[in-house]
Amino acid sequence: MTDCQLYLISPLDVGGNFPERLARALDAGPVAAFQFRVKDIDEHEAARLAAPLQEICAAREVAFIVNDSISLAKRIKADGVHLGQDDGTVEEARQRLGRDAQIGVTCHNSRHLAMEAGEAGADYVAFGAFFPTTTKQIEHRAEPDLLSWWQELMEIPCVAIGGITPENCAPLVEAGADFLAVSGAVWNGDEVEAVKAFHRVLGAA
Repeated sequence: MTDCQLYLISPLDVGGNFPERLARALDAGPVAAFQFRVKDIDEHEAARLAAPLQEICAAREVAFIVNDSISLAKRIKADGVHLGQDDGTVEEARQRLGRDAQIGVTCHNSRHLAMEAGEAGADYVAFGAFFPTTTKQIEHRAEPDLLSWWQELMEIPCVAIGGITPENCAPLVEAGADFLAVSGAVWNGDEVEAVKAFHRVLGAA
């Protein structure tokens, strides 16, 4: 059983003082990966916003993953891409980003989608939402036993996502999540305290 790690997802607004906040969060405790998630802006602007964040992650050896866009990931030479079900295929991402890219796939609460992603060569699968979340519209609810099922079956890491907080994450860790993907729980308050609070739970698990 590998230790569960934190996977930070950006808020939609990554301008202003967000680079400083990201640096503080990453310095507050170990973070495995950071997902750059912006909506409704063109690729040129997205690349501009990503640049300082990518530097902050690189300096701390945190993987920089682009949400949804294979072309943006390729353009900025990101460490990988996270694909929703409508964002292109694992095969396409692998072809365009290369052998070493980290490719993750949103699988909602579907064992079938997860198996398909694994067979296609994804580096991780993401299940959720496990809890109500204000970050995005919830169409799928997942239960912790999904994580246990996946762990027994597959070697590929799984990510738990959706409304996860320091207060509710312990059952997901116990069920076998390799990563906890968190956004609002960190950025809606004091990011340093939030990262430390997550690590108190992860360290005790």
